[in-house]
Amino acid sequence: MTDNSSSYTSLVSAVKTHLKAGDFQIAATLAEQALQQYPADQQFLYLGAVCARYDNDTPRAEEFLASLLQNYPDYGRAWQEKGHLYRETNPSQADSCYQKAVQYNPALIASWQQIEKLASSAENVATAKQNINYLQRIPKVLVTVLSLIHENQLSKAERFCRDFLKKQPTHTEGMRLLALIAERNHVLDDAEYLLESLLLKEPDNNWARFDFINVLHRRQKFQQAHEVAKQLVSALPKDFSALFTFANQKASLGDFTGALKIYQQLRKQSPDNPTVPLLEGHAFKTIGDTKQAIQSYLRAASLLPTLGDAYWSLANLKTFRFNDDLIKQMQQAVAASLQIEDKIHLHFALGKAYEDKQLFDRAFYHYEQGNGLKKKSRDFTIDFILEDMQSQKTFFTKRFICKHANSGHPARDPIFIVGLPRAGSTLIEQILASHSDIDGTLELPNIIAYVQELNGRKKKGQPGKYPGRIADLSAQELSQYGQRYIEETRVYREQGKFFLDKMPNNFRHIGFIKTILPNAKIIDARRSARSCCFSAWKQLFAEGQEFSYDFHDLIAYYKAYEDLMGHWQQCYPDSIITVQYEDMVANTEQQTERLLNFLKLPMEPSCLEFYKNQRAVRTASSEQVRQPIYKNSLEPWRPFEANLKRLLRSFPD
Repeated sequence: MTDNSSSYTSLVSAVKTHLKAGDFQIAATLAEQALQQYPADQQFLYLGAVCARYDNDTPRAEEFLASLLQNYPDYGRAWQEKGHLYRETNPSQADSCYQKAVQYNPALIASWQQIEKLASSAENVATAKQNINYLQRIPKVLVTVLSLIHENQLSKAERFCRDFLKKQPTHTEGMRLLALIAERNHVLDDAEYLLESLLLKEPDNNWARFDFINVLHRRQKFQQAHEVAKQLVSALPKDFSALFTFANQKASLGDFTGALKIYQQLRKQSPDNPTVPLLEGHAFKTIGDTKQAIQSYLRAASLLPTLGDAYWSLANLKTFRFNDDLIKQMQQAVAASLQIEDKIHLHFALGKAYEDKQLFDRAFYHYEQGNGLKKKSRDFTIDFILEDMQSQKTFFTKRFICKHANSGHPARDPIFIVGLPRAGSTLIEQILASHSDIDGTLELPNIIAYVQELNGRKKKGQPGKYPGRIADLSAQELSQYGQRYIEETRVYREQGKFFLDKMPNNFRHIGFIKTILPNAKIIDARRSARSCCFSAWKQLFAEGQEFSYDFHDLIAYYKAYEDLMGHWQQCYPDSIITVQYEDMVANTEQQTERLLNFLKLPMEPSCLEFYKNQRAVRTASSEQVRQPIYKNSLEPWRPFEANLKRLLRSFPD
């Protein structure tokens, strides 16, 4: 909670005054009284814990800290304070708390100093020394900036950082921290520019390299991120973080063999690290080695029993069934875990576990809890997306389309599969990728990246310059965008005459796609509203799809999608085909022939044996498309009907 009222400020001042005067008991009591007026306030809980510890009242301090960590589990100073509380009586527990503190706020030098004294491993001692040296070397104001960043006080951090850079405009660490603030604010183009400029000045700045890779990855510039990661490993050939980052970038480019080789090396180097087998499992899943994926996920869960992502990854295989022992383990983990992300993963995993056991009320409860926590943890408003979709209809008129009929690159090889998540797009992709003339790729990021470029500098949620900016582009510039797309996506292709781009959210950008690639074909993967919305709601996505965690948002998004696709059908009637999932399941051969006729390709038997295709599949349906089509997924909402009145009312039969 944040409150800038005079009453709140006066209470904070009173607590701090008594704390400085050594009146610890009075200060703690004032903090307790303030909490009656400002329940669960972070500052009063923290000050109360500090005062109680100084007063040697451990039970009272523990009470403050328990409430503080329950409400703010990622508050580094709370973990540091807990470490201080147990430093003398339980050094091992204190060390664990200090490790948590710097995990959430690496600017806490007091925690690093205690880790240096208490840590049992030489690796942790060396890491502590490195961070102490860094924090003592940089200007104190930048230590404050770093701390504010990790406490999510981004406006204050940016103000301090910019004031510092006005006096020292070429200070590289100041530039790096400003880039970090931009990245946290989702102004990724600024972050990229700052880090690129910094690395031109200091090409061997490895911390900046790590940050640059992260920003490039978030901007979905995977090839460039891979190149920087390669440079990083050359500079730090034995460094765990550098190797781990390099492996992740290999996986992003589809080099799962290379990624797995590094993960296996890292598992030997750091056998107690649960993140390595977790990502190793993701790689095995993508290439279709389900047995190895399960072993990796179970290994990750055994190393860290509260690691929610490990259990959700098992559930997300769709074919794995949890036994009673694992369900009990998940129930204990969700009760014990303080991390919101772990709780989210665990609730979704428990939902799937109970659904498989046909305990639908329990399953719904956990899906509802997981969705609620996910929605609460994200700063998302559906209105911005709905306005963006409306702007597409307003901008891409028949007049605009006629005016730009001769623009763009003439390539005929791209086939875009678009639609909503969980609508059957992976099935269509797998069928078509089994044709000898069609290369399957993945959910290619390029169109979204171009849209971000055209939008210009903006924070998340703010209106951008797209699509209006397209009107300012010349025919040559539009053609260059199309050519750039063809060239940049070549790395994902093989020798087929055509290739698939299965980024579902591209349905929002069909006007742009058809302007830069006028001969592109569009496949709209569609599923009945009830099934599509419910399937998306009970799916935890790795990133994006923020609309899917709330039925109000889902319903609005689905209706806007239908409306926008209707507009595109009118604009480009010969370039778009709609494939209904239910029809594909009921009449696979007929629908496959229809698709291939649309693409002007002959039927091949391999398309009907798509489940034998060994290509890597990255989506939530990766295991399902490796089996023959099954019909028990047509109405997944049916067993939950009693809990879905709002959804069913919105989409009547």
